[in-house]
Amino acid sequence: MQKTFVLGAALISSIAVGGAPAQAQGWLGKIKDKVKERAQAKVEQKVEDGADTTVGRAMDQTQNVIACLVTDRSCISKARHDGKQVAVTGADGKAVSSADSTSAVNAADATAGGSSTGPAVRPGEGAWANYDFIPGERMLFADDFSADRVGNFPQRLKFKAGNMEIVEWQGARWLSDDGQGVLSIPLPEVLPQRFTMEFELAGSGNAMSINFASDQPTKGPRIAISTDHAWLRGDSVAGDGMLQASTSKTPVTIRISVDGAYLKVYANEHRALNVPNANLGRSNHIFIDMDGWSAKEPRMIGDIRVAAGGRQLYDALSDKGRVATHGILFSTASATIEGESTPTLKEIGDMLTAHPELKLTIEGHTDNVGAVGANQTLSEQRAAAVKQYLVSNYGISAARLVTKGFGSSKPATSNDTLEGRQNNRRVELVKM
Repeated sequence: MQKTFVLGAALISSIAVGGAPAQAQGWLGKIKDKVKERAQAKVEQKVEDGADTTVGRAMDQTQNVIACLVTDRSCISKARHDGKQVAVTGADGKAVSSADSTSAVNAADATAGGSSTGPAVRPGEGAWANYDFIPGERMLFADDFSADRVGNFPQRLKFKAGNMEIVEWQGARWLSDDGQGVLSIPLPEVLPQRFTMEFELAGSGNAMSINFASDQPTKGPRIAISTDHAWLRGDSVAGDGMLQASTSKTPVTIRISVDGAYLKVYANEHRALNVPNANLGRSNHIFIDMDGWSAKEPRMIGDIRVAAGGRQLYDALSDKGRVATHGILFSTASATIEGESTPTLKEIGDMLTAHPELKLTIEGHTDNVGAVGANQTLSEQRAAAVKQYLVSNYGISAARLVTKGFGSSKPATSNDTLEGRQNNRRVELVKM
């Protein structure tokens, strides 16, 4: 091709030098114009190709990053499946914390069928530095409204007043209130000295009240939670703390820990309230004044869990030789350890460090939801993940820890209720 172009140029040059007649000169001019046009076209094409490449690369880079809400697991899972990078954001469009982002991606991976035995967090690190919540060891009440019909009031709760109904939002069931909703949570027994309560909260409104003793939620010592604050009301002690998380459009996990007179309230990984002498009462009901704002943006509550607390792990092991823990949490269908597990794992690690003679068998257990074989494998992987965590983060000798998985073969309680299934999803420590 290069040779052809050189010969053509030489021919044109010789004709021009030889003094061609007017007709030939006209013909020659046309040829010259064509050559110029083609040369110019090649230059322009190269510029366009370069521009297209630059734009294409920019578009590829842009299209390779997918923005997903922290609560939208399907978006995160699809992006990861397609080989894209995930930018996890809150409802306000702002990037969430690295801890929440990692937790969301791990959860989405688990939902899609992935699994990992590596720890997701390190104890007392980053966002979880002041998080010390340990859930109770025995579930007293649990309800995610999955057994109820949308538009109805939950069957297992007691209606007191207001306008409340179940709605579907962000892939979950919620109890929505657009006015002055009042309800109670019936319990099988009077709340013990140590207990915990957990629930999801979203929506705006005035401060909702939680009362553990009085059927009048706004009377006596009670916990109040607003969009950005948590505080103690109706007592000589008035603790007040920032939630540091918006409950308006992004759901927030609220956790309450009561140990005698001691009260702690958490919003996600942040400890918002720490009152040593709260002196909250006890009864066999928990009374809640929802205090929603309007039908346009109602207050919503979901996935309620109440559990009785227990003794310290070492005391329980010394007494019975075995203890069940429910504070080690994993991503769904996965052995990836969640950040909320930090306090429980720290208690185990500290116990093993303080008692070097202690050797444990770590048992993984599941409920009966899912295939038997899959549950068996999952229980083994989770037990192994706990062992690896203790070895890696606390320097515990691997020879002191043996792991076993039992799947759903050894239920602690019946799997017929939500409380029973949650009690059966556990990690047990057995003294060797």
